[in-house]
Amino acid sequence: MYAIIEIGGRQYNVEKGSRVRCEKLDQEANAIMTIDKVLMLKEGENMQIGRPYVSGAEVKAKVVAHGRGKKIVVLKYKNKTNYRRKYGHRQYFTSLLIEDIKG
Repeated sequence: MYAIIEIGGRQYNVEKGSRVRCEKLDQEANAIMTIDKVLMLKEGENMQIGRPYVSGAEVKAKVVAHGRGKKIVVLKYKNKTNYRRKYGHRQYFTSLLIEDIKG
């Protein structure tokens, strides 16, 4: 079974056993969470598309870990004015393990 879910305003393609790295969620590690914002379900030839969500569908996911992504370097520069700013950013994330998809 295959599903498209929405977490934190973004859409993710998930299957049973897959891992998803999404925006940081307020869940503890090893917690089981239920995601009911399922946009599409597909099993074999059967496909259900929600308007906007599929009613009665849910995805169970386990919170594996929280962390921070790789650092990105942001550099601002303006020509001829001696203006230079350099800073870095590391985005927080939550890693989820998809355990079950119910349609």
